[in-house]
Amino acid sequence: MEIDRARLRDFIEAHPRLFVLTGAGCSTDSGIPDYRDTHGGWKRPQPVTYQAFMAEKATRQRYWARSLVGWRRFGRARPNATHHALARLEQHGRLTTLLTQNVDGLHQAAGHREVIDLHGRLNEVRCMGCTVRLPRDTFQQALVELNPAWALLDAGDAPDGDADLEGRDFSTFDVPPCPHCGGVLKPDVVFFGENVPRERVDAAVTSLNEADAMLVVGSSLMVFSGYRFAAAAARAGKPIAAVNMGKTRADPLLSLKIEQSCAEALAFVS
Repeated sequence: MEIDRARLRDFIEAHPRLFVLTGAGCSTDSGIPDYRDTHGGWKRPQPVTYQAFMAEKATRQRYWARSLVGWRRFGRARPNATHHALARLEQHGRLTTLLTQNVDGLHQAAGHREVIDLHGRLNEVRCMGCTVRLPRDTFQQALVELNPAWALLDAGDAPDGDADLEGRDFSTFDVPPCPHCGGVLKPDVVFFGENVPRERVDAAVTSLNEADAMLVVGSSLMVFSGYRFAAAAARAGKPIAAVNMGKTRADPLLSLKIEQSCAEALAFVS
C-alpha cells in the first residue's frame, strides 16, 4: 500500500500539468453511493434514461418521488479528504483542469476552481420547454408541499440523490410543472441516452491537450463520455494513472493503477 502511494506520488511529481478525471469513487466517503462493483458491473438497476423520463409521466413520478426522499441527505453531503487533496493539488499549480463525472458539486465545495461538470449539477432543475432554471432546494419545497406524506418516508440512499423505494405505487405522486411555462422539469444533469453538451467536451479536450499526463480518480470509465478522454490521452502518447477499486475500461491504456480508496491513495498530498 505504501509502495503504491509512493508510485502515485512519483507519477504526479513527474507530470506537473495533470488532466484529472473523477468519478463516483471520489464521493463515496461523503455518503453518496456509487453505481458499479469492482468488476465494472451495475450494483443496482440501470438509472433512468432520458427517453423514458421525457416520454413517460410514470417514469417522472417515480424519479421525483425517489429524489424527494434522497435529496434530504444528498443535499447535505460535504467534501471528503479526496476532494480536499485534489483541491490542494490545484492550489499547488499541478492541474490543468479537473473534469468530473459527478453531479454533486463537492469539488467546488472543497475550493476547487477549474472544474468541468461533464454531466451537469444536481443542484439545479431545468425546464425542457422554456429552459428556465430553478434551484433544486426551491423545487424540493414544491415537491414536499404537493406530496407531504412522501416527505415523511425514509429509505436507503442510492447514487446521485436517489433513494431505494422499491415496491411503492408512484401513480399518486404529484410532479409540479414549470412555474413559467407549464413544461416538464428535469434535473440539470445528463441522463443515460442524453448527449453531453458539446461545449463541455470541447473545453475538456482543450485542457487535455495542454496536459502532460492524465490522472483518473474514482472512475471505472465504463461510460463512454468519460472513457473517450482516456482513449484520447493514449492516442496522444500521454501517460495515464488511475486510482480505482477494481476494473476500469481503460486498464490496457494505463501506465499506473492503484487499487486503493481514493482518500488513502492521495493521503500524501498536503
